[in-house]
Amino acid sequence: MAALCAVAWAFGSAIRFNIAVIERDGGDRPAVEERLDAAASWTLAVAYFISVAYYLNLFGAFSVSLTPFDDRLHAKLVTSFVLLVILAVGWARGFKALERMEQVSVGIKLAVIAGLLAGLGRYFFAKAGSSDLVLHPPALTAWASVTLAFGLIVTVQGFETSRYLGASYSAATRIRSMLWAQALSALIYMTYIGFLAFALPAGPQPPNETAIISMMEIVAPVLPVLLVAAALSAQFSAAVADTSGSGGLIAELTKGMVPARMAYALLVAVGLVLTWTLDVFQIIGFASRAFALYYALQSAIAAAAAWRSRSERWRAPGYLALAVLGVVIAVFGTAFE
Repeated sequence: MAALCAVAWAFGSAIRFNIAVIERDGGDRPAVEERLDAAASWTLAVAYFISVAYYLNLFGAFSVSLTPFDDRLHAKLVTSFVLLVILAVGWARGFKALERMEQVSVGIKLAVIAGLLAGLGRYFFAKAGSSDLVLHPPALTAWASVTLAFGLIVTVQGFETSRYLGASYSAATRIRSMLWAQALSALIYMTYIGFLAFALPAGPQPPNETAIISMMEIVAPVLPVLLVAAALSAQFSAAVADTSGSGGLIAELTKGMVPARMAYALLVAVGLVLTWTLDVFQIIGFASRAFALYYALQSAIAAAAAWRSRSERWRAPGYLALAVLGVVIAVFGTAFE
């Protein structure tokens, strides 16, 4: 988790550099950077299509997890319904309505996460006080663990949205928003994983997308309900954000020939196909590869921009290395099995 957060921060630094360069140059950039940026934007649009399916498949799985209908069929039905709801809202009301839906769900999510971390922290320190913390031997080592981490890069995705809000916010605001988003999410991830990894024994059941719920019952009876609420709000807000982002991106890339509403419809169609043909772990793997390729292209843009600036040329080798890492992740990332 620490490695994923660190890699995400590095990719974020490349995108933040690109935001600053575009602001400084006023959009007047060399042709090679423009072409790379167009390729990156198309890659991100495709990545959003996959990630929305990933988020809402998790949403569907968690929504039925505490009900008598806890099976793949009903989870997929819920996912399909929510996809159609997002399409209806986006088609009828546009970006502002989607943005408001996201704001409400993000507020709920952060409140629930605070409660969840408080419960886990209390349980963790009680275990530590009685010398009952658990040290798990690694299930995967060496290259297998690295490729699995590659396949999970999508779990720390989302910060790049700031890159595409230039019509509404200044470069300084967008850079600051990305820094805050990455710092806060890394803090939540590391606190959560730290409490979880050393306080709870490995579960006897085979891992699945909602296995964490039964683990939380050990900590406190109320935590599974809180966890489901957090998962639903988190996945919904992320899906809405990526839906909005993809609609705006495609409208911009096609110069309005494909309006945002049509992009929403296409995204929902792709989401329905992925939902009914793949499982959530396969979708996560595809989404991670798509985002890794996008980050590779953004890092390549940053390397080119840094190289043509004498004062920033020292950054170019690092950004070039990040571009290579993004390609390696896209090629070698593996899905969880």
